[in-house]
Amino acid sequence: MPSDRRYVFLLNTAQRALQRHLDRQAAEETGISVTHAGALFVLQRQDGALSGEVAAALDIAASAMTGLADRMVKAGLIERCADEADGRLSRLWLTKSGRAAAALAKKQLGPLNEVLTAGFDEHELDVVSRWLAAVRERFPG
Repeated sequence: MPSDRRYVFLLNTAQRALQRHLDRQAAEETGISVTHAGALFVLQRQDGALSGEVAAALDIAASAMTGLADRMVKAGLIERCADEADGRLSRLWLTKSGRAAAALAKKQLGPLNEVLTAGFDEHELDVVSRWLAAVRERFPG
């Protein structure tokens, strides 16, 4: 029997299933959302990043980043400070609580790649990675 080639359907349902799993796992194990975890991971690599840089890394709109940052500040995960060179811009900095939450999220969510890739050989995974990257490139923002 030929494989299912309804790629839009398969991609959508796979993404929704993964997002539901991540939301449940993140909330249960880390107490923060997956989006919060993503922002914390970005800031682990680039603490003090501009709000727009974090939004770009997460592939979300600037307005969505404003709300996300507001919630993260309120939760004590980050601090928002005006940029020294241009006070209209905001830089985001991890707090001690934010660093701890990021470490916990990475520990809990890290093994997920092993689950996602189980049963596939390196060649198959290279093809999947190349295909997903091509989808992103063909349909930018």
